Amino acid sequence: MDLNDRRFVTIENNSGLSSDETVFHYFQNGDIITGRYQGGAILEGNLVGKQVDGSKIQLLFQCLTQDRELKVGESTGTISRNPAGKLQLKFDWRWLNGDLSGGKSEYIEID
Repeated sequence: MDLNDRRFVTIENNSGLSSDETVFHYFQNGDIITGRYQGGAILEGNLVGKQVDGSKIQLLFQCLTQDRELKVGESTGTISRNPAGKLQLKFDWRWLNGDLSGGKSEYIEID
């Protein structure tokens, strides 16, 4: 499953910053994944990572919040397809600065 030029919004993220106002735009070339995200509490964010097999990905991400706080984190996740045919991402993530907390999040592809 390829993420190239696909956009996602958050559908669940109990302890993170992204929300249904945050749009993630992914690009993929082979197993290399890059992307940008913004909206809601996120002023600007970037990510880089890799697809480690057909459905598993690893990402590093960084962002500047609306409060001008710099945050950086890492995540491991899976790509799947929901019954409507949309790609869905599920992550376990954690911050690498600040309070070092973490959580689980879920995203759905948008048109």
